[in-house]
Amino acid sequence: MSETKPKGPASYFPSIEQKYGHPVAYWLELLSGKGGQKHMQLVDWLKSEHGMGHGHANALVAHHMKSATPS
Repeated sequence: MSETKPKGPASYFPSIEQKYGHPVAYWLELLSGKGGQKHMQLVDWLKSEHGMGHGHANALVAHHMKSATPS
């Protein structure tokens, strides 16, 4: 049986956890505390305050924004 690989922003999660030493839940909780900010504001915050690369920050914010938006 082949394992299904995550797609979209979630495909970055293993490398984010490995590189920055925190589970994805940690980053999503931090983002939840930054309510009312736009996508790029949150990306810039992760980059400047936590030294995160653009791709990783963008993936986390995209996942956070999608899960925070009611269907």
